[in-house]
Amino acid sequence: MRLIAEVGGQPGPMYGKNGKPDLLRRVLGYNSAAVNSPWVVLVDLDHDAACAPPFCERWLPNPARLMCFRVAVREVESWLLADRESLARFLRVPVARIPEIPETVDDPKQCMVSLARSSRQRRIREDMVPRQGSGRVVGPAYTSRLIEFVTDVASGWKPDIAASRSESLRRCLSRLRHLVEKGR
Repeated sequence: MRLIAEVGGQPGPMYGKNGKPDLLRRVLGYNSAAVNSPWVVLVDLDHDAACAPPFCERWLPNPARLMCFRVAVREVESWLLADRESLARFLRVPVARIPEIPETVDDPKQCMVSLARSSRQRRIREDMVPRQGSGRVVGPAYTSRLIEFVTDVASGWKPDIAASRSESLRRCLSRLRHLVEKGR
């Protein structure tokens, strides 16, 4: 939603909140809908995939004219890590701890949790880091904290800055701009 608004688009309803497997099962239906109206599908790159183009070709070989099928390399967290200064302020960690090139991080989600673990703010640690023995990979309010970071337009995530360190985000923003222009 934030990315669509960032390029001057009007976000519509959000679907596919049931995980990547469900999203990929439905992608051909979304593509059919994109014949008549703009659609955006965002998915993380598979950990066993080397790069995005073959992944896209496998899941959506013939995208409709109004389909924006984008892949975050490796995970969408890498796009958040790419705005190092804003993320450092949000998590209350030194900026030097945040990777310079986030798309080279094998597991951006675990990188984010590790950063939160070293936060100077207790609430960040409690919310984003899984409790010992819970069996979870993220804390109880991990997602809501990231949503808070992304939706804070004034002092949170800056997609334009992040795009300078993330090629997949830069391409996504470019494609979204193009899609918004087509719709006008």
